[in-house]
This record gives sequence, structure tokens and C-alpha cells, in this order.
Amino acid sequence: MSVWLPTAPCTPGACVEPAPAAAAVPRAVLRLTAVVVLVLAGVTLIPLGGRIPAEWVRRWCRAIVRAIGVQVRITGAAAPSGGLLLVANHVSWLDIPLLTAVRPARMLAKTEIRQWPVAGALAARGGALFIERDRLRALPETVARIAEALRQGAAVAAFPEGSTWCGRAHGRFHRAVFQAALDAGVPVQPVRLRYTQEGGTASTAAAFVGEDTLLASLWRVARTRGLIAEVEIRPVITPSTHPDRRSLAAAAQPVVSEPDWTHTALVTGAQDRLRRGAGLCPTCGYRCAGATSHDVAADDRRRIVALSPQGITRAR
Repeated sequence: MSVWLPTAPCTPGACVEPAPAAAAVPRAVLRLTAVVVLVLAGVTLIPLGGRIPAEWVRRWCRAIVRAIGVQVRITGAAAPSGGLLLVANHVSWLDIPLLTAVRPARMLAKTEIRQWPVAGALAARGGALFIERDRLRALPETVARIAEALRQGAAVAAFPEGSTWCGRAHGRFHRAVFQAALDAGVPVQPVRLRYTQEGGTASTAAAFVGEDTLLASLWRVARTRGLIAEVEIRPVITPSTHPDRRSLAAAAQPVVSEPDWTHTALVTGAQDRLRRGAGLCPTCGYRCAGATSHDVAADDRRRIVALSPQGITRAR
């Protein structure tokens, strides 16, 4: 497992639920076309770099999210100027423009993104700080680079979970990136991202997890009606109030008690459905004479794994 990018247990088949109401295909195509036009417009402005007003960048990012049919609701005070570490939970590729809508920042990104068409060029020209996720020895150097950027007054955005989660479950914030804020003496701006349907019900339609492809995720989001991105700008954390990076990371980690923070038995349920479809016993996972009789006993014996901000627990 990578130090920077641990693997989340979420998968498209188990965690990503179909939208309760789907947009018509022509509307979805129109939404994707609008996104492409906006992205290409941004590419043409790349040579201007820092001469583009920050407010224009924020509006452009919000426009991209809205163009694909997602409403944006931002709450909380505006992020401060100067050196700043922006951190947020990670659910979707939509998180990047949403976080930039809070404040334009240099993104912390894995080196593989540099090779992506269009996105790689945008990230590089935007000043992304690329990290080598599989090299533990490169970690101190990466932290030093982030700290130097923060000292120079830049905002750096990171997703300390290190991987995307479906939104019903969340990972712990890893501590390394917070060391850069301590070294540079700059504040940390926590942001909580949440995707819901109209009415406030948590939605996994925007989740970009597991083996999901970007194209599949784009199409799913474009076809989802009533999807809302909630961006909560939480109070700024001053590093001097925390003795170490562990404490700082814990303070930045969103603390909520809503059901969407508990990973339900979606993964377990998907595995059971696959087993039943293949004629396998949902209890033992093999073909056995008592497959039907096991169905009742399975509910009594199965241990449901629940993921929470406090870690992994097992419920009977």
C-alpha cells in the first residue's frame, strides 16, 4: 500500500448506486459538450498564468461543475489569503474544481496525472506539485517542497485521505502533508465535500472509486438529475495551536455523526449478490448442498464491516 495513496475498499459495483431520476440522453450529451467547451477555454488561457484574477478562476471552476448538471452550495467564510494548506475529503474528480472554487491553489497530485491528456497539461501549467507515491524515501523531499511553496505565499490543496471514497465511508487523514503546514507556519483550511440529492439524501452518483473510468463517471454524473455538491468551508486552524502533525490532522478531519459516515454493508451485499447469481452459497462462498438453508443462518452469522472516522469496527 502506498504511503500517499492508500487503497479504499469502495468499488463502483458495490458502492455507486444508480440515480433515482436520470436525465435524458440528449441533455446528458449537451452537458458533457458544455464541460468540454469550458475546459478548452481554460486551456487557451493557460499561458496567462497568474495574471488571471482569482475570482475568474473560481467562477470558471463553478461553471464546470454546474455545466455537468451539479448544483453547487458553498457555506462558510471565505478562505484567507497568503500561504494556506487546503485539505478536504476525497470522493470524486469533481472535488478538484470545487476545491479550486474555494481558493485557487497548487494541487498535490500523483505523478501519473502528468501523463494524462489535457488534464496533465492543465495540472502542470497550474503549478501542481507532483508526488511519487511509491517512494517512501521521496516523502521528506515532497514535504519540503510543499512547505517552500507555502512559505512563498501560495495555497496548496491536498486530499489527505490519499484515495477516493464513495461518500458513505471516509478514510483517515494521513499526517505527512500537515507537517508542511507546521514547518511553514501557515494555517490549514479544512473543507468538507458532500454530494446529495434534492431533499438532502446522500448520493454516491458522483463517486469516482475503484476501477471506475473517468468516462463512465462523467456519463453517470451527466445523467444524474438533482445532484448537489455541498462545500462546507470550516474554520481555519492555526498550526501553533497544535503540538504536532497528528494533532493537526485530527483537528482538520471532519467530525460528523450522520449515517453517510458509516459504510453500510454495500460491499458485502454486492459480493453476496454475485455469489447467488453464480449459484454459490452466500455464507461459505462455495457450491454446497445447503445453499438454500444457509440463507437464514447467514444473516445471524455474518459480521458486517463498518468503516467510521474512528476506524474499522465489526457489528454483530
